[in-house]
Amino acid sequence: MLSDYTKEFSYNLKLAYPVILGMLGHTMVSFVDNIMVGQLGTAELAAVSLGNSFMFIAMSLGIGFSTAITPLIAEADGENNFENGKSIFKHGLFLCSVLGIVLFLLVFAAKPLLRVMNQPPEVVELAIPYLNLVAASLIPLVIFQAFKQFSDGMSMTKGPMYATLIGNVINVVLNYMFIFGKFGMPQLGIVGAAIGTLVSRVIMVVYLWYLLSQNQKTRDYVLHIKIFVLSKKMIKKLFDLGFPSAMQMFFEVAIFTAAIWLSGILGKNPQAANQIALNLSSMTFMVAIGLGVTAMIRLGNQKGMKRYRELRRIAFSIFMLSLIFAVVFAILFFIFNTSLPKVYLDYDDAAKFTDNFEVWSIASKLMLIAAIFQISDTLQVVALGALRGMQDVKIPTYITFIAYWLIGFPISYYLGLYTDYKSAGIWIGLLAGLTSSGIMLFIRFNYLSKKLIAQNELNS
Repeated sequence: MLSDYTKEFSYNLKLAYPVILGMLGHTMVSFVDNIMVGQLGTAELAAVSLGNSFMFIAMSLGIGFSTAITPLIAEADGENNFENGKSIFKHGLFLCSVLGIVLFLLVFAAKPLLRVMNQPPEVVELAIPYLNLVAASLIPLVIFQAFKQFSDGMSMTKGPMYATLIGNVINVVLNYMFIFGKFGMPQLGIVGAAIGTLVSRVIMVVYLWYLLSQNQKTRDYVLHIKIFVLSKKMIKKLFDLGFPSAMQMFFEVAIFTAAIWLSGILGKNPQAANQIALNLSSMTFMVAIGLGVTAMIRLGNQKGMKRYRELRRIAFSIFMLSLIFAVVFAILFFIFNTSLPKVYLDYDDAAKFTDNFEVWSIASKLMLIAAIFQISDTLQVVALGALRGMQDVKIPTYITFIAYWLIGFPISYYLGLYTDYKSAGIWIGLLAGLTSSGIMLFIRFNYLSKKLIAQNELNS
């Protein structure tokens, strides 16, 4: 019956909304950054997009790896196993700290690539000093993810939300001060945005640790950690789950990054338009991510209790709820496809009117394609969350590679650079990749959940 699924909506939303608000907080900062930077000019907006393309790749690896912590903690919580839970968190925190440092060094070392990527020269010159500072924020970001994924796994999703929202307020204030030189601060342009990002991410880590250390349920997990007393077996367990998860997120983020680079080959205005459409579609994607995390938590709990019929029923309730949101967002994107991009552009500056009009025209078309892939993107991220909750990561990694790089990217490359579709062609490739991924991941979940039920009933 339908009510078997809809009765779960309330609890699913209770778990999901703090994750959604926290993730939206991240995206809203990017939204505000883009609006502030957009006032400086389209070259500055394109430079932030280009610099962040490197950051997105590094972040995808860090955040993807950290997701291994959530299902393992959820399973340990379901089993009421404190010792195992603390060990998972300690090893996860250690690995995330090391990974954050490694990613920072890799991004810093990769800067020379900006000069050989056939990007607009004025954009590259602006992007390099921005990237110098913002790369350092990877270290606190990945450490924060370790705390966040632990908190999510304990079904305590509000703490990371509060930490993110506080960090975002600080980010916006510092951006305003340093981008435009307010309150006696120097006017640093887009470098000012990097300062805000770095400081806010450090504060987020400190505040979330404080919240967890004060909570009766989690304080013993996060206090008195012997961080260098490590077990090879636990490191291997986290790595075996975290590495494929990192690759899954990398394959998806990398194709969106490739879209930024392909747009840059077309010119600074197509790149700025791509950034606008990407930023707007990212905000709605945060809802899908929140529900994907909910699937990971709840299915991890059910797996720990070996309740596989409940696992499948709960998963389908989350699929239903997430698709309702996706359809609503798709309709909004269709209706407001010409209005939303205008928020990012300064039409009062006559000297920049021609550039701004071209950016608006391209972005408006991209919003129509983004409307269609709301459903595909939602399906793939919730299915991926469900599979991670079941600790199934290897096959989904192959699926995401095939969908994005054997199907999506060739279409983006050909249509974007060799046909009159140009920017729209790049996004048609994204749509093809997301749709392929969504369908294949859902089929995988359907098969695996039925198999777990059959095996459990056979054994009992």
